[in-house]
Amino acid sequence: MLPTFLRKLHGIYAVAVFVIVVLMLFCPLLIVMPTLRMRRAIGRLAVRAWMLISLMPFRVSGRQHLPDGPCIVICNHASYVDGILLTAALPSHFTFFVQHGAAEWPYIGLVLRRMGCQFVNRTSPREAAKATKTLIDRARAGESFAIFPEGTFRAAPVLLPFQSGAFLIAARAGVPVVPAVIRGSRTLLGEGRKLFTWSAIDIQCFTALHASGDSREAADTLSVTARAVMLAHCGEADGSQAAPAVRVAS
Repeated sequence: MLPTFLRKLHGIYAVAVFVIVVLMLFCPLLIVMPTLRMRRAIGRLAVRAWMLISLMPFRVSGRQHLPDGPCIVICNHASYVDGILLTAALPSHFTFFVQHGAAEWPYIGLVLRRMGCQFVNRTSPREAAKATKTLIDRARAGESFAIFPEGTFRAAPVLLPFQSGAFLIAARAGVPVVPAVIRGSRTLLGEGRKLFTWSAIDIQCFTALHASGDSREAADTLSVTARAVMLAHCGEADGSQAAPAVRVAS
């Protein structure tokens, strides 16, 4: 464990590296690239370069569990940087879900749009239901998604209840769900933190799971099974009573 002074010094250094390497060097290049595959490859490289130069270990294991065809990777959510960390861990054909308001953020919104992120309005059940139906069709057509089924994160180190959208998409489209966990990101930049704190990041994927059918009951069972896998490996407590799960209309 680094002394407090060195932790703060490293945090300032990591912020500077992030601004220079990711925002000033890689993101402009990402924006102008002509193809989505190229833009996503640059995004993955940017995050890995930031972690390397910031002297923070970045380990990914279990990628052999990702099927050759379409799938949905679900991951625990513990920090502000989980999205970019998972981007660096997964192949470039995965589409990420982002809160709808992020599309309008200056500069970052443009980067997210160029990365092909899917913007989702979780506050509107009607919009969520409409988006779910569209995403089912896209999954059937061969697209893969990366989703944080908790929908948010809190300062407390717990795994929150899951929203149902990812599992409805998987069940109705007939594609597998691959549970994954991120360990170390809550220390890196969890809720309430203003500076990065040195942390080793470990991302692990587990065996793909399949729904037993295309019903809501099958989707709910898939959710319970996947959550149990993640709870057993994320290193955090069960926060199932922390907040109600949001159900997407079928």
